[in-house]
Amino acid sequence: MATYCYSQINVIEYSSPFKSLEIISYPSKRLSFLIKRIIDFCGALLALILLFPVFVFIIILIKSNSKGPVFFKQKRVGYKGAIFTFLKFRTMYPDCDDKIHREYVVKLINGNIKETNLGKNRPLFKLTCDHRVTRVGKFLRSWSLDELPQLINVLKGEMSLVGPRPAIPYEVENYSAWHLQRLDTMPGITGLWQVKGRSRTTFDEMVRLDIQYIKKWSLLLDFKILIRTLPAVFSREGAL
Repeated sequence: MATYCYSQINVIEYSSPFKSLEIISYPSKRLSFLIKRIIDFCGALLALILLFPVFVFIIILIKSNSKGPVFFKQKRVGYKGAIFTFLKFRTMYPDCDDKIHREYVVKLINGNIKETNLGKNRPLFKLTCDHRVTRVGKFLRSWSLDELPQLINVLKGEMSLVGPRPAIPYEVENYSAWHLQRLDTMPGITGLWQVKGRSRTTFDEMVRLDIQYIKKWSLLLDFKILIRTLPAVFSREGAL
């Protein structure tokens, strides 16, 4: 088990869909968090059932375009440093070196990448002109379809439908102390940062939006973010 120096909290192992309820430290909001978890579980299950034909279509596209697994699996950092296996549809060629992305993330967090160089309508954590990305992968990324397998993470209780973007371990290693506040809640598929335009923000601005979401969290706020997610996807200015 891995541990991050975050209030001396050890990594949490998830063993059931409702395990996350045991780590809530706000008694006055326990009912709201319970409702949130029920909505997450039921919403993810319903979405997986309804989107099953889409999953099959995407799997066929990926297998016909390049060799390798259908799913991309990566360790991510969740609530209070909990490590879990994050799922996406594979958009890159197999066995790609992540060194270039590691270097990019360090520069991004340290503010060494100008906002003007981030690229129009491009996700903050994705490189421009990345030759590791397949032709099908570019299409999936442009419509955020590669993110759909995260519904499985939600079903397992490792993520929420709404919350901060789940961090990569080597990203967290470069966090300043105040950045760690974004680990105060479950990571999500979509969130405040995503719907406000992920391509127009710096890393610090993203973290501030995450902290704002955590401090002002309510079921109504989650509902508003979910409602704004689809328009953000279609405009390609935010979303997942």
